[in-house]
Amino acid sequence: MVVYLKRENGGLKRLNAPEPGCWIHVYGPFGNEATQKLSEQLSIDIDFITDSLDIDERSRYESDEGKDLIVFRTPIENDGLSDSEALYITVPIGIIRSPEYVVTVSAFKNPVIEFFINSPPKTFNPANQEQFILALFEKNGLKYAEFLRQINNKRYAFEKALYNSSRNEDLFKLLNIQKSLVYFVTSLRANDLLMLKIQRTNFLKIQEDDMDTLRDIIIDSQQALEMSEMYSNILNGTMDAFASIISNNLNEIMKRLTSVTIIISIPMLIASFYGMNVELPGEHNPFAFVFVFSLCILFSVLIATYFFRKRWF
Repeated sequence: MVVYLKRENGGLKRLNAPEPGCWIHVYGPFGNEATQKLSEQLSIDIDFITDSLDIDERSRYESDEGKDLIVFRTPIENDGLSDSEALYITVPIGIIRSPEYVVTVSAFKNPVIEFFINSPPKTFNPANQEQFILALFEKNGLKYAEFLRQINNKRYAFEKALYNSSRNEDLFKLLNIQKSLVYFVTSLRANDLLMLKIQRTNFLKIQEDDMDTLRDIIIDSQQALEMSEMYSNILNGTMDAFASIISNNLNEIMKRLTSVTIIISIPMLIASFYGMNVELPGEHNPFAFVFVFSLCILFSVLIATYFFRKRWF
């Protein structure tokens, strides 16, 4: 799917063909023939498109024959898009800058691109490519922060459920959140290095005012990275704590079952002696059964009292 957009009359207008100053957005996936045709139509190196469609592509930038490629990773909800059971994953967005227009390429629909297509800000203008790229970076950082808040709320809810339950399903939910945070930490760290390198080399060739905006975006990105690392550390500690609690509860259950087994085994031992076909003391006494039964109860009570005082039962 290819969308052509241009700023006109205070909004983004959809075009039927590319025009100078427009924004071209490409949604994957594409077959090899479709990718080759798109590359020839837009006069873009095919590697720029295929790299942007690669879900494992890392954040980076490069230039070739007067065209620039910037790849950064953005968060999306994992609605069956990945085999990973993480609630959220990250996918690459490729920005291809040419003198005529700017092209964005993404393998999946994502909230960052959808925001600018469906409800762009009044100052958003794809013709100004530098501010266009900065706007994408800024919205991407805000989306990370939004998803991190959602992750933290879900983590808190799952932890509360675990306080009264030790089901594997609840632990699996926390594990899926942990996987999401691993995606976030890795991608945010790569995005941060990318933007720092862009700032240091001035790859976008932006003015000082826009450079201040880039610095603010980098600060927001670093804040999101610190949040994700903090949440990941908290979750790791929580998982370890719950694992220890579950193990301790299992030990307590086993200790109680062992205590019950010992208490029951003493009467069984005495009864087994008097069940033998041999001469036993008092077997002709009419009160022998009462004596043996009382002896079993006495030993059981004594052992149970001992275990109770030792806090084994």
